[in-house]
Amino acid sequence: MDVNKNSYTFMFAAVMVVIVAALLSYAATTLKPYQDKNVEMEKMQNILSSIAIETSREGAAELYPTYITEQLVINNNALIDGVDAFTIDMAKEIRKPISERNAPLFIAEKEGSTYYIVPLRGVGLWGPIWGYIALEKDLSTIYGANFDHSKETPGLGAEINTPSFYGQFKGKSILDESGNLIGIDVRKGDASESNEVDGISGGTITSDGVEIMIAENLQAYIPFLKEYVGQEAVSSDQPSN
Repeated sequence: MDVNKNSYTFMFAAVMVVIVAALLSYAATTLKPYQDKNVEMEKMQNILSSIAIETSREGAAELYPTYITEQLVINNNALIDGVDAFTIDMAKEIRKPISERNAPLFIAEKEGSTYYIVPLRGVGLWGPIWGYIALEKDLSTIYGANFDHSKETPGLGAEINTPSFYGQFKGKSILDESGNLIGIDVRKGDASESNEVDGISGGTITSDGVEIMIAENLQAYIPFLKEYVGQEAVSSDQPSN
């Protein structure tokens, strides 16, 4: 075979493409279960972080069932059976009208207190943002929160995943005195009200994205939670036989 011919070059390139593609496909197939497991453990880690349980990814898998006592799915203010809350893709759900969404809810027990953990999904400056907010039993006070992103600018919008930003949310109120949802106002300085936090300097669009994300996502939960928590309180007050 004449290795100087164009036909040889084309044939050699084609064979190499097939070989490389086969190797990449094999690697992707082999590694996918490990990648999926890492994603699952990271999700558990983030859910636990919203109630101030800090652990490694590996440790999250062990601690998760200790603190997360229930996983519910809400659709149009009603519980839905037969859907795994943990595996719901929030990126797909937020594209639907609120009345059609399957909204996962995680209920945690920690040191004798109950917390309601709401997953969040929204849009920043350059791409999606997401996170979790844990509400206390009054459904207004935030116990903890965390946020993350995929493409926000380092040193600016990317600061949403730092404790200096999401740590401000603890103790803030998402309902007004009449019990109406007001969300959190992420503002430029002077965050003096009970539902206000300081935004990120130079990251206004990402900060606004967090504010909108919280308000829009919580709409799918608050009406249901008010009824659900009320029923739980009545049930716990009933005398046992």
